[in-house]
Amino acid sequence: MSSTSESLGLASSAQAPEGWRRDARVVSLIAAVHFVSHVHIMLLPPIFGQVREAFGVSYTDIALALTAFNVASALLQTPAGFLVDRIGPRVMLTCGLLVGAMAITIAALLPHYWAFIIGYGLLGVANTVYHPADYSILSATIDGRRIGKAFSIHTFAGYAGGGVTPAFVIGCAAIWGWQGAFLAAAVLSFAAAMLLVVAGHVLPKPPRKAAAAVRDDQKVGLDLLLSAPILRNLFFFLCLAMANGGIQTYTVVSQQALYGTPAAISNVALSGFLLMSALGVLLGGVIADRTPHHERVAAVGFACTSTMAILMGWTAMPGFVLILVMSVGGLLNGMIQPSRDMMVRAVTPPGSFGKVFGFVSTGFNLGGMIAPLTYGWLMDHGQPRMIYAIVVVFILLALVTAVTRRKPQGTPPWTR
Repeated sequence: MSSTSESLGLASSAQAPEGWRRDARVVSLIAAVHFVSHVHIMLLPPIFGQVREAFGVSYTDIALALTAFNVASALLQTPAGFLVDRIGPRVMLTCGLLVGAMAITIAALLPHYWAFIIGYGLLGVANTVYHPADYSILSATIDGRRIGKAFSIHTFAGYAGGGVTPAFVIGCAAIWGWQGAFLAAAVLSFAAAMLLVVAGHVLPKPPRKAAAAVRDDQKVGLDLLLSAPILRNLFFFLCLAMANGGIQTYTVVSQQALYGTPAAISNVALSGFLLMSALGVLLGGVIADRTPHHERVAAVGFACTSTMAILMGWTAMPGFVLILVMSVGGLLNGMIQPSRDMMVRAVTPPGSFGKVFGFVSTGFNLGGMIAPLTYGWLMDHGQPRMIYAIVVVFILLALVTAVTRRKPQGTPPWTR
C-alpha cells in the first residue's frame, strides 16, 4: 500500500527539501481556514436578539436557522468527503469559503425571514467541506513526527475563531448594525478564499483516476465507512458532542437553577473552561506526538471531565472553586482533541481521509441537533441536574469507546 502523500502525488514532507517550512505553510493556511469556519458557526448567537427583532419573530423561529445549518451539514458532510478525495481538498475549501460568503450575504441583505433561513442552510452546506478537506490535507502533507501538533494547531485555530467572534460581531453591529456584522464576516470568508487561490500551491493535488477507478473507490469507500472501526469513531464524536453541548450551552442556566449561582460567576467559569480547552489542545498536540497510546490520553481526560460534571451537578461550590474546577476540566477536555484525531487517522487508509473525517465529523452535527433540544426540554421541566447525569453518561460512553478500540496491526505507512 502506498503512502497517502504518494496517493496524492506528493513526496513525504520529511523528504521534501523545505521540510518543516513547508509543513508550517500548510498548517498556517489550514488553521486560517478553520478559524474562519468557526467565525461562521458563532456568527448568530451574539446578536440573536437583534436578528429576532429585525424579523419580528420568536426565538424558536430564529433558532430554526441553526437547525437548518446543522441538518445541511449532517446530510452533506460525508458526500463532501468523497468529493474531497476525488477532486482535491484545495478546490473544495475554496468553494466552501466562497459559498459561505454568498450564504452570509443572502442572510444579511434579503429582507425576508425565509431567505435568512435559506442562507443559513446554505452556510451549513459550506460548512461540510472544512473537516474533510482540512484533515485530508494535514494527513497527506505533514511529517508524521509533527502530525499531532498540526492537528492541535488546527483545532486551536477553531477555538480561537469561536472565541473572538462575539467581540467581533458585537463591535461591527454597534457600528453598522447586524447586517453589517454579517457582511464583515462574508468579507473575511472571501479573503480566506483568495488566500487559498494565491498561496494554496503548497496544498496537495488529487490523483488523476479513470472513471472505473472512481467507481471502485466509491464502493470501497462505502464499505470502509460502514466498517466497525469507523462507526465506532462516529459514535465517539457523537458522544463528545452530546457531552460538550450540555456543558457549553447550559452551564449558566443550570448552575443558577441548582444553586442560585450568579450568571456573572458561571460565565467566568464557562470562559475558563473554553480558554483552558484551547490551551489544552496545544498541550494535547505535543502529547499526541510523543505517545502511540492515544486511548490512554483520552481515558485520563475523560476521567477528569466526568469528575468535573459530577461536581457541577451534585455539589454547591463557591464561585472561585467552580471557576477552578471548570478551568481544569477544560484543560483536560482540550487535551483529548488531538488524540481523538489521531485515533481516527490510525484506522484510515491512504486516499480516504476526506470521506472518513467527513463521515465521523457528522457525529458533531448529530449531537448539535440532539443536545440543545434534549437539555432544553430538561430545563423546561425543572430537571437541571439530569443535564449533568446525561453528560456523565456520554463521557463514560466515549471513554469506553476509546479504551476498547482495536489497535491497528503494525505501523501503517501513513503514520511514519
